[in-house]
This record gives sequence, C-alpha cells and structure tokens, in this order.
Amino acid sequence: MTSFYLNSLLPLPPSHPQKLLEPSSSSSPPLSISTSNEAALKPIVINGDPPTFVSAPSRRIIAVGDLHGDLSKARDALQIAGVLSSDGKDQWVGEDTVVVQVGDILDRGEDEIAILSLLRLLDEQAKANGGAVFQVNGNHETMNVEGDFRYVDTRAFDECIDFLDYLEDYAQDWDKAFKNWIFESKQFKEDRKSSQTYWDQWNIVKRQKGVIARSVLFRPGGRLACELSRHGVILRVNNWVFCHGGLLPHHVAYGVERINREVSTWMKSSSDDEDSPEMPFIATRGYDSVVWSRLYSRETSDLNEYQIEQVSTILRDSLEAVGAKAMVVGHTPQLSGVNCEYGCGIWRVDVGMSSGVLDSRPEVLEIRGDKARVIRSNRDRLHELQVADYI
Repeated sequence: MTSFYLNSLLPLPPSHPQKLLEPSSSSSPPLSISTSNEAALKPIVINGDPPTFVSAPSRRIIAVGDLHGDLSKARDALQIAGVLSSDGKDQWVGEDTVVVQVGDILDRGEDEIAILSLLRLLDEQAKANGGAVFQVNGNHETMNVEGDFRYVDTRAFDECIDFLDYLEDYAQDWDKAFKNWIFESKQFKEDRKSSQTYWDQWNIVKRQKGVIARSVLFRPGGRLACELSRHGVILRVNNWVFCHGGLLPHHVAYGVERINREVSTWMKSSSDDEDSPEMPFIATRGYDSVVWSRLYSRETSDLNEYQIEQVSTILRDSLEAVGAKAMVVGHTPQLSGVNCEYGCGIWRVDVGMSSGVLDSRPEVLEIRGDKARVIRSNRDRLHELQVADYI
C-alpha cells in the first residue's frame, strides 16, 4: 500500500529537463537593492515580476516556515533569527540579512493581515540596509483568493471586518494603511473583545459580514489578493530554491517565471472582468501543484530503498533543472523540528509553530553560502543539525 501511494505521487520527469541556471531573456529588468557599504557588499539583484531569481551575494539567509495567523510566534521566529527588535517596536535589526517566508501565512489564526503588514514593513526597512524580506505564496494563500474559507479562524473574519473599517481612513494611500496595520491592529482587537458578548458567536448577521469582508479583500482583484500577487510561488535565492510544498521537474519545464506570472496575474485580475484569467491549474490545484506536493515530506525511514532512490532522482533532477543546490519547503509540520533529507538536498522548515496547528516552539533555518543550520532559540546555543557542503 505504501508503494502504491508513493508511486501515485511520482510524476515521470522529462527526459531532458530544461536547465534554468540564469533568468530567461524575457525577464523584466532586474531590480537592484543597494547597500550603504557597496564597496564591501554587492547589491541584491532581483529578476522577475513577481521576484523569481534573486542574486544576494554574501548575504545571510533566513528561512521561516508556515505562520498560520499567529503573530506572536511570527515575531518570536523573527527575533530568534536576529532580524526583529525585541522592544515591541517591530523594527528591522537584521542589517543586510535576506529573509524568505515559505507561505501559509493565512488560515488557522487570527492575525493574518497583521503578519502580512509586518513583513511588508520589515521588507522596506531591510532594503534600506542592503537586505530584503521575500514571501512565497502557499496553498492557503491561493485557497483564499479562490474563495475557499474552510480553514479561516472566526477571529480572522473579525480582523477582515476591522481592516475594512480601518481602510476608510486611508482610502487614497493603500501602502501607508497596509504598513501601519501592524501598529493599529492590536487596538482594534482589544476594542472588539471589550464589546463582545456571549451571544456574538451565534450572530449569523455578523458571521455573514465577516465572510463578505474577507471576500472583498481576497477575491481576485481585491486589495489583499493584489498584495499577495506581489509574491511568487517559487523563488531562487543564490543556489537555494524556496517553495511551499515542493518543486518537480515538470514545473521547471513549464516555466518557473511563467508559473509565478500566471498566478500573480490571476490574483490581481478582477473576477468581474470578461477577460479575467482562470486560476492556473499547474500552480494551485491538487497533486500537480508546487504548493501542495507531499513528495518530499515523507521520512526516508518510511520508504524502501527503491522508493528512496526514486525520490532522490526526482529531487536531483528538479534542483539541476532550476539551477539550485538545495530546496527549502514548508507545508507539512515536522514533529522533529526543522530537518533535512536526501543528503540535505531538501530542508523542511514548517514546525507547526502556530497555536492553530501544533503550537510548537519557533525554529528557523539559517543559510550562509552553501551551509545551513537550525536556530531554535536565542537563549539556547545555536544547534547545528547538519552542515551541507555542496562545493
């Protein structure tokens, strides 16, 4: 039975997968992020819209797993990574560090928009210091743009109501409103809690208002759908590729930039337009998805030698095709914490830290060059699980 399940997930890789060592000539003009010390450090260069290929010479990279609406754990993760101030002012202290969050910020928690706001604010501050903050959309982001609200926390609907009310004061300045929400959301939440009664949980009208508010914000062309459209589903930074669930050879053959562009276009195109695109199948649905692949999440101890060899071959082909030395994924909570498999060709960074998932202790992956280690706590010494030397 195990063999049948695994084989049903294994696509046949192309005979000669397209090798994408450099961005294609069709890429949008690269964006450079300068640093004040350019003599010692080269600027970050971003290719693709949304960002797909990033050159970040000599940068320390931090990978953060699924956050699922838990703002407190998100802050903890960024603080142990050494990029967020611990004084409650939400200031970037990571200098020229590059942070990559691998998706699933939405669902199962109450502070989704606040986390999105925080990451945008930190990205702006990081760029001023020669660093950057990138996001990769996961399956829960695409599900919400599709209108699938099955996993939305009741309090997250309330946040959508509050956020729409708050936006009325900033109607002409979305960027300012969105970045300030991280500072304003706490007061909105406290005011809401102080006015709630026992009967609110049975208030059908209020629940409908929450669903409508969320639909307005997240439907294709909505304000927050457009915000999500700024991020791709696949991102290569130096020799590392980041995606939510796993990258397969046929995704690369389809086109990494093409996938990112098609998903982004779908998210920001109003569903009211006659020419609005359909949801891109290859990037958002089911087994054939870079945001829903379970191929790399299984422990090698659960597989036989033949199955391990199959997965290793597919991983190797995927990495070679996209021009990367290792892959970083989230999606599947790891009970053992951040870990790697297949000679550290793949790192799994979803530890289920959200209180809506496993409520586990935050962990992040630190990458320096071709080596990686796990940071578990700023009070503990750094725990180095395995050092992957690919040179």
